[in-house]
Amino acid sequence: MPPSVSKRSQSNRSFFSAPSPFIPLKAFNFFLYGAIAVFASFFPLYLQDKGMSKLEIGTLMAIGPFVSLIANPFWGYMGDRMENTRRMLILMLAGTMVLSQFVFHVESYAMIYVTMIFFFFFQSPSFAQSNTMILGYIDGTNRKFGAFRLWGSIGWALTAAAAGFVIDRAGTSPGVPWLFTGLIAATLLTAVILPSLHRPTATNVVSPGGFGKVLANPTFTIFLLLGVFVSIPNAVNSTFMSLYITDLGGSRQMVGWAVFSASALEALFFLLFDRFFRKRLGFMMICLTVVSILFAVRWYLMSTVTDPMQIVYIQMLHSVTYAGYFYVGTLMTSMFVPDAFRGTGQALFTLSWSGVSGIVAGVFGGWMFDNFGASMMYQSGTILSVIGAVGFAAMGYTLYRNGQLKPTLPK
Repeated sequence: MPPSVSKRSQSNRSFFSAPSPFIPLKAFNFFLYGAIAVFASFFPLYLQDKGMSKLEIGTLMAIGPFVSLIANPFWGYMGDRMENTRRMLILMLAGTMVLSQFVFHVESYAMIYVTMIFFFFFQSPSFAQSNTMILGYIDGTNRKFGAFRLWGSIGWALTAAAAGFVIDRAGTSPGVPWLFTGLIAATLLTAVILPSLHRPTATNVVSPGGFGKVLANPTFTIFLLLGVFVSIPNAVNSTFMSLYITDLGGSRQMVGWAVFSASALEALFFLLFDRFFRKRLGFMMICLTVVSILFAVRWYLMSTVTDPMQIVYIQMLHSVTYAGYFYVGTLMTSMFVPDAFRGTGQALFTLSWSGVSGIVAGVFGGWMFDNFGASMMYQSGTILSVIGAVGFAAMGYTLYRNGQLKPTLPK
């Protein structure tokens, strides 16, 4: 066994033999997802209270996905290069916390746009690299990915519900800035106290050409492209759901309950996936097709809403749709991508899910909302999800005809 691998194995054994060894990693996911829940759910309301239109809000929120097209590959490459995802995440979180202070305290629209570019450069890749870090810590153990990712869902749900209560009484300003800053600070603290995590040195030095090597797998590339169709309406919902609720007469606290409803059962589904999920490509393709169909049903129901409380109930479908796609996508990426390019592969998966789709969702969704209303916006999302479902079904059938549905996927 190479010395680097042996050192990593010994380090992992000492980490996992410590008392309550997984508490910091669970807390990290809890606070990270809680912080992003506050930002994603209430920042659009913060901007609306500042006087922005829906198109302006959508365009501003599209900066994040646009910047992520550069930030995700950059941080994915740096993580593969540094072979220390934890240290890199500490740097990203520190940058996010500092730059958020500029985002919340500048007054002009022009300055908000500029500061958001730098803010998203540090913040947008955090989910992809946190997944890479989880996979690194559990590598070589009998621990499952979902057992740690579920704490992110718990953090997202509980924090959103509590934040809705606070912001409904304190207002979006100063409620949103203080809550987000406090949660990012807590995330940074848990990252600092996590044990060191060093991945083994790759036998081949990672280079920027790794992106080409990852995308050279045609099945993985088609999976990413089809994921864009499914993820555009999901990104639209993430950006404009809170505005939809308030337009229908709902309160800020109802926004918090809607986000809670969306994530409350996510943890359960992650546990069920860990228990019953089979790492077979054919089974994965069926899961992606079913999830895409459920997404289409979800957006159709959203297009028929007449009362804000109905949104709270419909959001419960998020637990199975998002959790299903996220779980399958993360594992499929790790199976297709060589270990040396693990961070790069997760970054590309995130780009397909929230990068390209997020740009389209922010601009197109804001334009649709302003000019045709929320109902038409969600009907368009229904059509896109149906296209994704048909694409995944055709992809699975093609692989079946070609005899490529093997029990496991080669690296």
